[in-house]
Amino acid sequence: MKHKGAEDLPESVLRGVGGSPGVVFATVYRVHAEAAPCVDRVVNPGEINLEIERFKTAVDETRVQIDLIQEKVRHAIGQADATIFDVHKLVLDDSAFYEETIRKIERDRMSAEGALQAVTQRYGEVLSTMEDEYLRERAADIKDVARRVLSNLAGEKTHVLDGLREKSIVVAADLSPSETASLQRDQVLGFVTDVGSCTSHTAIMARALGIPAVVGLGDVTRRVETGDKILMDGTEGVVILNPSAATLKKYDTLARQRDSIQSGLAGLRNQPAITRDGHRVVLSANIELVEEVSEVRKAGAEGVGLFRSEYLYIASRNLPTEEEQLVAYQGVASLLAPDPVIIRTVDLGGDKFASSLNLPSEINPFLGFRAIRFCLAQPAIFKTQLRAILRASAHGKVRIMYPMISNVGEVIRANLILEECKGELRLEAIPFDEHIEVGVMIEIPSAAITADIISKHVSFFSMGTNDLVQYTLAVDRVNDRVAHLYEPTHPAVLRLMKMTIDAGHARGIWVGVCGQMAGDPLMTHLLMGLGIDELSMAPAALPAVKEMIRSVTLEQATLLAEVALREETAAGILSHCRELMARVAPEILELVK
Repeated sequence: MKHKGAEDLPESVLRGVGGSPGVVFATVYRVHAEAAPCVDRVVNPGEINLEIERFKTAVDETRVQIDLIQEKVRHAIGQADATIFDVHKLVLDDSAFYEETIRKIERDRMSAEGALQAVTQRYGEVLSTMEDEYLRERAADIKDVARRVLSNLAGEKTHVLDGLREKSIVVAADLSPSETASLQRDQVLGFVTDVGSCTSHTAIMARALGIPAVVGLGDVTRRVETGDKILMDGTEGVVILNPSAATLKKYDTLARQRDSIQSGLAGLRNQPAITRDGHRVVLSANIELVEEVSEVRKAGAEGVGLFRSEYLYIASRNLPTEEEQLVAYQGVASLLAPDPVIIRTVDLGGDKFASSLNLPSEINPFLGFRAIRFCLAQPAIFKTQLRAILRASAHGKVRIMYPMISNVGEVIRANLILEECKGELRLEAIPFDEHIEVGVMIEIPSAAITADIISKHVSFFSMGTNDLVQYTLAVDRVNDRVAHLYEPTHPAVLRLMKMTIDAGHARGIWVGVCGQMAGDPLMTHLLMGLGIDELSMAPAALPAVKEMIRSVTLEQATLLAEVALREETAAGILSHCRELMARVAPEILELVK
């Protein structure tokens, strides 16, 4: 699209992923991709030590720069968002990454630039194939760190956004976390990128900064130039080129409506999640860092329904000790007391790995050695974590949850190891909650089908709907060729969920959901009608879900679920959900459509 005469061009709509909500109409500032430095150079034997020193110096300079950026983010938007750059530091401090680069310089006589790019490419390719969206996005962290080191090797100190002179929408193939964090906040009205997802750091930083973002557009950088005018909607994930006067008026009205709705939702923080006929649903938050506790409180959550403990393992060169884990678990438990904290035992393997474990690669890791299977095969590692969790239970209301359960035997074995840990702590006179609740994640169809058997050995169920949908439908949701088959409202999925809920309630235990369905307002009434007792989600999703609960009666939700369980197609079930939502909470429908 050319700037001159743009008003004569037809309106064009591009659809991507909503990274951060908000509507903006402004001028484009397009960031051109930086050319990679020339690296096809073989160094002489006498230059090898010099290249190694160049690399080490550039790494040290990069570490200082990241410290400065992190401090800037901490002061600007808070500690929780500044922890993004802990991952960057871990890349720099990772001995395998660091030493592999040096080995390439020594063994292959590559320049520092060439060796670093080769190692970065290998790591990036491995992470890019991961099933877990969060870990796939971490490939961008490695590239960001490498780009900074390469810039320091080249002696470059300029920034890609240095040319920004007026308030604009930044359009780029991608923006690294450090680039995003270093921007002039008063000049950037929005982000638009070719690549990325809602878990990319561009999106995370945009949400933290309160700046609208649309990511994953594919080729927007080829469609616009600096100086063009575009309209972007970070809620719907839409970018409109050459918007008409009618379109601008429509989106201006829509933006005002959304702002009004969000302002109203903020007032729900201290209101209970109770239906119009008095039925209460517990709303909890999903977190992975102690620093996120402030967001849990801010959102009005009733505790943590899922504390992902993997970060402690992934973000460390060595396996975390009992004391190190205790600090994290106790920190969350004491800050949230008397509200509960459910700590999921480590879910490593599959697409989550700790460099210190050196786990062998598998042909199909998602059906392999992971989660509870790994823990039961490594009892010493498992016991270290269980002891830390038990000790933390003396400082708040802590619950334990085992992931990836496929049969009752795994639950029984895990509980026996837990009892061993309790016995050890008693002998050591270390206090813990003798009546700590233990639950399991229901995310494999075999667990849902045998939930009545498993329920005899636990205090609660929490359904991980992301994996439950994936395993039930045999669909890789990040495979573009089959992603359309990933349907949370598929009748088979709903029947497995209903089976689990009924089995739990028959045994007198509560049942929750901690997958993406829990934080989707469109699913709230359906989950309530199926009989869910607790919903756990990202803190930001909680206000809209609470409003959905408060907008309906339990009778209406139950009727919706009964209709849905008779429906033959996922699309039909989704349509019934939309119909009820349109009747009782049309304003929330405006936020999700």
